[in-house]
Amino acid sequence: QVQLVESGGGSVQAGGSLRLSCVASGASISSYCMTWNHQVPGKEREGVAAIERDGSTKYVDAVEGRFTISRDNTENTVYLQMNSLKPEDTAMYYCAAEFGSCGSGSDYWGQGTQVTVSS
Repeated sequence: QVQLVESGGGSVQAGGSLRLSCVASGASISSYCMTWNHQVPGKEREGVAAIERDGSTKYVDAVEGRFTISRDNTENTVYLQMNSLKPEDTAMYYCAAEFGSCGSGSDYWGQGTQVTVSS
């Protein structure tokens, strides 16, 4: 049983940056694959970035080179550094935890934090 709370969203102009945080409680994230996902109205939720227990990372093509996912197991927190933001990045961003390795589907989700990028 894991609780996830996201923060750091907001409104920013194109080209700006935001840093999202996801604080976990109830379990150590060291045992979990952690991901960031986003969703806009009328579309399916989709993965943006993932970080394995060993620190290896994966990104959707649209954000590679601009976003960086990281984890601090001591603080039980996952981050998403978002640089060179584009209006297309506007979405609700959700943190998720998947026990073990990435790939089988997330077990726990946060409530989300809104990111809005204006042109």
